[in-house]
Amino acid sequence: MQISQNSVVTLHYTVSTEDGTELDSSTGGEPLSALLGSRFLISGLEEALQGKAAGEKFDVTVAPEKAYGERLDHLVQAVPASMFEGMDVEPGMQFRATTDAGEQSVIVIEKTDDEVIIDGNHPLAGIALSFEVEVLDVREPTEDELAHGHVHGKGGCNH
Repeated sequence: MQISQNSVVTLHYTVSTEDGTELDSSTGGEPLSALLGSRFLISGLEEALQGKAAGEKFDVTVAPEKAYGERLDHLVQAVPASMFEGMDVEPGMQFRATTDAGEQSVIVIEKTDDEVIIDGNHPLAGIALSFEVEVLDVREPTEDELAHGHVHGKGGCNH
């Protein structure tokens, strides 16, 4: 069976930056299963999987716009340090923030006595990602998986 929209795909992967820095891998562990079209995988990887079959191995580089998007300068903002009063804020910390666009994750990138610089970009925004993929299995989804929009494990879904 070839992979198409709404296929359940089980795969092993390794994802790296273009300079070869490994970010994540399922190799040596549990494979990843995903329902294509559910937005669980980045769009560039979903596109690369289309037409593949169990047993295939391939490499693909996904441009930022098909991964986590380009970096947006307006998502980097200075906010008053007083907003974090009573908290020990350090660069690298992540918070949920209420913005004009709703709830959003932000990362502290710098702190001074007067202000905290936060970044609302995804940590991988602006980065091309290189994947090594081995397709282990392809199958049709169950009706429940389609209705819920995700793959169910061996024991089913608790949602």
